[in-house]
Amino acid sequence: MQLRYNFRLYPTPGQRQALARAFGCARTVFNDGLRARQEAHAAGLPRISDGELSKRVITQAKNTPERAWLCEVSAVVLQQALADLNTAYRNFFASISGKRKGPKIAPPRFRSKRDNRQAIRFTRNARFSVTAGGKLRLPKIGDVPVRWSRDLPSEPSSVTVVKDAAGRYFASFVVETSNRPLPESAAEVGIDLGLTHYAVLSDGRKIDNPRFLRRAERRLKKAQQALSRKAKGSANRKKAVARLARAHARVTDARRDFAHKLSTRIIRDNQAVMVENLAVSGLGRTRLAKSVHDAGWSQFVSMLEYKAARYGRHFAKIDRWLSSSKMCSACGAIQPSMPLAVRSWTCPCGAVHDRDVNAAINILAAGRADRLNACGGTVRPAA
Repeated sequence: MQLRYNFRLYPTPGQRQALARAFGCARTVFNDGLRARQEAHAAGLPRISDGELSKRVITQAKNTPERAWLCEVSAVVLQQALADLNTAYRNFFASISGKRKGPKIAPPRFRSKRDNRQAIRFTRNARFSVTAGGKLRLPKIGDVPVRWSRDLPSEPSSVTVVKDAAGRYFASFVVETSNRPLPESAAEVGIDLGLTHYAVLSDGRKIDNPRFLRRAERRLKKAQQALSRKAKGSANRKKAVARLARAHARVTDARRDFAHKLSTRIIRDNQAVMVENLAVSGLGRTRLAKSVHDAGWSQFVSMLEYKAARYGRHFAKIDRWLSSSKMCSACGAIQPSMPLAVRSWTCPCGAVHDRDVNAAINILAAGRADRLNACGGTVRPAA
C-alpha cells in the first residue's frame, strides 16, 4: 500500500526564493502545454503527443530568450508538471467517455500564481535525498530543514514540496508500506454520522460534534473584516490575507487531527466497521451546508477505509437508501414517516429506540448481512 507522509519544512529566505522560482517555472510549463493543446484543437490539428509536447515547451523553449530561465530549475520539476497536465487530460476524457466512474471531471485549467496551493514534485530521477543531518536535499534548492515527526517506513519514491495559502511549506513523501494486521477483536460496530452528535456507535456511545468552524467563526469574521478594509495591492492587505489563511489553516488542522484520532481508535477496537454511504455533495447544497462541510464526513470515512485495509479490519459502506432510522432494530418494522424532530420513538412491538442508536444498530446488521461467508456467498442471500 502506498501512503503519503507529510512533514513541515522551514526553508531559509534564499531557499524560499529558489522554491518560488521552481513553482513559477512548473506553472509556466503547465500553462504553455495546455495552451499548445488548446490551440491545436481549435485549429483542427491532430493531438500533440506527450513527447512532442515535452520537446516543444521544455527542450526547445529553453533555447529561446523568452524561456531561457527554465534552465534555472531542475528538469524533473518541469517534466512532472507536464505529466500532471497529461494525467488531467486522460482523466477528463475517461470521465466524458464513461470509463471513469463518479462525477464528471472538468478539463484542465490554467494555473495562476495567486492559487492558494503551489506544488512541485521530485522523483528519484532528480536524486533528492535525506542528509545525515536530517535535512531534505533538493536539486538547485539546497538542504532544507525538516521537522521530522516520525520515521519513514521505507525509501520514498517521490517527494512533493507544497506551499499552502498560509505560507507554510510541506514535504509530502510517497512511500510503500506493508500491511500491519492488528490482533483480532470480537467487537463489530456500526456508525451513524450526524450533526448533533458527530458519530453514534451501535454500542450506544455518542461522540460529540466538535464544530471547529463554528467555534472559530468569530475569529474568522474579524480577520475577514480586517482584510476587507485594506487597500487592494497594499502590503497590509497581503499581511491580512496571510492572517486569514492561517486562521483557516488552524481550523483545517484541528478537524484533520480529530478525524485521525477518532478513526484510529475505532479501527483499533473493532474487527469490522460499517458506515452509511452518505451523499455529502448533495447535503452540501442544502441549508445545512455549512454544518455538513464543517463535519468533514468524507475525510473521516476515507480514513476509516484505508486504515481498515492497512490493519486487517473489515470495512463496508451501507446503501444510503436503507431506512436505518425508521426501521425497528428489534422486529424489523418500518415506520411510515419520522421527522427529524423525533429523536426517540416506540415501536408497536414495544421496543423503545433512540433514533441515532437504532440507526447505528441497523447499519451494523446490514453490514453483517452483506458480508461473504466461508463459501463465498452472502450471509443472508436475497429472496
